[in-house]
Amino acid sequence: MNSSDESHARRVLLVDDDRKFCRLLIDYLKPLGYDVKAAHTGPEGVDKALDGDWHAVILDVMLPGMDGLEVLKRIRTAKSDVPVLMLTARGEETDRIVGLEVGADDYLPKTFSTRELLARLRSVTRRAYRPPSIQAISDDEIVVGPLRILPAAHTAFLNSATLALTPVEFDLLLTLARSPGRVKTRDQLLEEIRSRDYEVFDRSIDVHVSALRKKLGDDAKCPRFIRTFRSAGYMLMDPLVDPGMPA
Repeated sequence: MNSSDESHARRVLLVDDDRKFCRLLIDYLKPLGYDVKAAHTGPEGVDKALDGDWHAVILDVMLPGMDGLEVLKRIRTAKSDVPVLMLTARGEETDRIVGLEVGADDYLPKTFSTRELLARLRSVTRRAYRPPSIQAISDDEIVVGPLRILPAAHTAFLNSATLALTPVEFDLLLTLARSPGRVKTRDQLLEEIRSRDYEVFDRSIDVHVSALRKKLGDDAKCPRFIRTFRSAGYMLMDPLVDPGMPA
């Protein structure tokens, strides 16, 4: 393998109806240490995504049978947190936001260069992949009320139930949990996320926080965990101390 830091091939599912494009991408990624399998329809993409142990899914938006956004919804509904890199023929910010709202980890227009795709793919797989030798037992944990976070294991629990968070959502929760009771500005959150190699923009922070709230069972109007401070940012609260505070 070309990458000395990867002792095992990264298993990637490519969901795209353009078979020529799939063959070209598979031929490009294989020598770089990626084991890429393809699906060419939306329903096939859902089935394969949920039936395999993937390090990442590359998902086209325009698919026969079911569009990529619906495919992604079904993957996330099934509680899979596999990193998903979405491809679209359109690159407008609104399209990217829709993908992020559904649960995408990154977004690329189909005008991408292979080098850009490789950089994004390495980034999402590096963030999500944890070798089996890493154990949470030896790592510090962060506890805020009923929330328990194990940073090194990239795992969070709510009342002992595991939270199915995307890498971005986990890092946002971790950043807020490290400063409970203190407001973190959007700029501060952006800086924290950027330090982990994410490509983010101002509006995506709000989208990811909204998704995180839903997974926490939180109500933005009367939050128990994440309180919004308009024109300022967000604060993680301990619901045992400040239950049901109005936003």
